[in-house]
Amino acid sequence: MWHVINQNLKTIDNLIWGLPLMLLILSGGLWLTIRLGLLQVRRLPLALKWMVRNEEGGKGEVSSFAALCTALSATIGTGNIVGVATAIGMGGPGALFWMELAAFLGMATKYAEGLLAIKYRTVDENGHALGGPFYYIQNGMGRGWTWMAKLFAFFGVCVGLFGIGTFSQVNGIATAIHNFFDPNNANVIHISFLGLGDYSVAVVIASLLLAFFVALVLIGGLKRISAVAQIIVPFMALIYIAFALMLLICNIREVPTAIRVIVEGAFNPSAVTGGAVGSMLVAMQMGVARGIFSNEAGLGSAPIAAAAAQTHEPVRQGLVTMTGTFIDTIVVCTMTGLSIVLTGAYKIPGLEGVQVTTYAFNQGLPFAPVVSSFVLMLCLVFFAFTTILGWDYYSERCLEYLSGNSRRVILTYRWLYILAVFIGPYMTVSAVWTIADIFNGLMALPNMIAIFALSGVVVKETRDFFAAGKHKKQELADSMDK
Repeated sequence: MWHVINQNLKTIDNLIWGLPLMLLILSGGLWLTIRLGLLQVRRLPLALKWMVRNEEGGKGEVSSFAALCTALSATIGTGNIVGVATAIGMGGPGALFWMELAAFLGMATKYAEGLLAIKYRTVDENGHALGGPFYYIQNGMGRGWTWMAKLFAFFGVCVGLFGIGTFSQVNGIATAIHNFFDPNNANVIHISFLGLGDYSVAVVIASLLLAFFVALVLIGGLKRISAVAQIIVPFMALIYIAFALMLLICNIREVPTAIRVIVEGAFNPSAVTGGAVGSMLVAMQMGVARGIFSNEAGLGSAPIAAAAAQTHEPVRQGLVTMTGTFIDTIVVCTMTGLSIVLTGAYKIPGLEGVQVTTYAFNQGLPFAPVVSSFVLMLCLVFFAFTTILGWDYYSERCLEYLSGNSRRVILTYRWLYILAVFIGPYMTVSAVWTIADIFNGLMALPNMIAIFALSGVVVKETRDFFAAGKHKKQELADSMDK
């Protein structure tokens, strides 16, 4: 029976995450890129400047940078380390090319999401801000579309509790710790409860500590989540980028060849894999799918965090939100991908997931393997930890919308979320992962419909903002505040 259920779930998953959904997300990014006149290129310097320079006096709960870090905490995770390796392993080096293309178009989508989040959010007398796809669907498209807003919120709650937020991240942490501290299961403990069996002591200790620290942060709500994210996300991202950059510098002569292999592999994968990987369609599908999983452009998650930003200007927050995709995929995923390709890690038989990236770091860095393995393990643990926090925030905001901001419902959900984190390392049922992937894809459908429907609003707001010279006024106000 379970075999039949798993097969049916995988069929549904493949249907949802097939070409139609990916083309919907890509076409949305392309449509916005054209209508906004390559805004993600022309306004990127301004966006990067505003990313670290908060606006004074704006309504909201946290600074723009804190909102961005909360969004980045949910996106910079296992996808940057494991997802890239998986995409290249299954689609060849060319998958990285399609991942970058998806991210480039996704920057325009993320810009639109951030802009709409501020334009249609609600802020009560206590400064509590609530916004995201459910509000720009309801308030932007009209009350007649409230059913679709509720559908998005329901999918968001399910993704947080059953998928990206808990089991997949916790499993990634447990695997990384187990592989580093006790790969041969030298120290195991028997857990008789529910017949779980034998588990490494390292995994058991990790699950207890993880649940404790997650609870410690989540009980403090959004401000504590954003405060932790502001510290961990930039710090760990800089460490990872520094080591990846060091790897590329140490192997600088191999970089041009790696780039050539990536571009050639995008259009003729078998030419660079010796026939191990087949068609261009597979490379494209893997690159786009893993790219979307990594930066979440089009899924509608980032605007939930953006809505809490202290800002008056939707366009300004749209630009800040856009930098999340740039950092996540254009910078971090590119470095991971180049490291894997130039060291040939994707060619090693028997390696998959994080093992591929670990091999690349061990081979490419001028350190003892134990040092590079430890750094990668540490980055993966903290990236996944912040993703757990970020997705709790997203799913709680979705639940606020569905429950009419019932504090009892939110607190109950929060403790269920902590429980899911605690049991995550012991969850091995494949159906759980498939269900999570399905809900993840379902989030994108109502969000992308809204993006297309409200694209005219995005274009008008953008043109009015820059035509009136508001960006210059903002820069002048920022300089006076300094």
